[in-house]
Amino acid sequence: MHIDEVELRLIRLPYRAPFKTSFAEESEKHAVIVTVRSEGVEGYGEGVMDPFPHYREECIAGAWHLLRNAFAPDLLANGCDDPAMLAARWARWRGNPMAKTALELAVWDLHARRLDMPLRTLLGGKRTAIPVGASLGMASIEHTVDNVRRHVEQGYKRVKLKIEPGWDVDLLAAVRAEFSFIELTVDANSAYTLADIDVLRAIDGFGLHYIEQPLHWDDMVEHAHLAELIHTPICLDETLTSPARVKAALDLGACSVVNVKVGRVGGLQAVREIHDLCVQRGVPMWCGGMLETGIGRAHNIHLATMPGFVYPGDTASASRTYARDIVEQPLEAHDGVMPVPDGAGIGVTLDRAFLAEVTEQVEVVRL
Repeated sequence: MHIDEVELRLIRLPYRAPFKTSFAEESEKHAVIVTVRSEGVEGYGEGVMDPFPHYREECIAGAWHLLRNAFAPDLLANGCDDPAMLAARWARWRGNPMAKTALELAVWDLHARRLDMPLRTLLGGKRTAIPVGASLGMASIEHTVDNVRRHVEQGYKRVKLKIEPGWDVDLLAAVRAEFSFIELTVDANSAYTLADIDVLRAIDGFGLHYIEQPLHWDDMVEHAHLAELIHTPICLDETLTSPARVKAALDLGACSVVNVKVGRVGGLQAVREIHDLCVQRGVPMWCGGMLETGIGRAHNIHLATMPGFVYPGDTASASRTYARDIVEQPLEAHDGVMPVPDGAGIGVTLDRAFLAEVTEQVEVVRL
């Protein structure tokens, strides 16, 4: 498949409300939207790196440089008959999975559109809808309890709370007092250490489905030790940056639940490999989110149709995050279930007028 050009577009999209975690509070989404064009057909991808390296070490400035000067020129020079081969082809450039994924996703979408089939079909997904959960940022206990109630009433299949030291046991006690029955999880975003073992053991008492990334963002050994000290299953997120890292974490016993974020692990081919590994070992998976726009959200919906994704993911209604999205199709859950967008590829098209309003920078790469 010959590629005519690659468009890189930096956008800034305001959130409905600030989203606070243990490492940052954000009020807007900065994203790199990648468009790949071939013989009149377009495919879209999204880069989920931040302006600064809060989540992982990648950031937008470095990703843009690599997309502009390495990955896009390689794609234009060599084309792509099978997007599953791109990860191996780009392995000579170490790391930077989010930058690679932004372009790889666009090629997968383009490939599926040229074949006139949904992306989920290429990935082996059969479901036409997926169960989804809601991830709630930090707020007051009263506001959080009200927010949980609203999402339970809307039918969300799982509620996840962001926690940090000093913002954990009292919060969970208040939520469990009102909602003893819901599937509840917490995400620490690496806020704790093994010195906090008494608090982590106290969290055991709230019947959580799992605790996500309690310790250092790049650690496996201490997570494996923690898994022997608490009863709550451990789910890893930031630590899992490739299929090899997922295998190592499972071999060490560092986690028993896997959060898959396509940008973090290096693309859809990496997701397929992780999926097959987890299915083989009977390890539950779910699709994490990075507050993506409709482009990244649509990709997440399609990949979560694969049979190994057995827990509700973070792919909730786009209107929870944005007053207006950059795609024309509404990506909205109903009673906690998200329909898979119809049509070829990821099934969404750009709202070009609004996209232009939120664009800060555009560069088109050609040979």
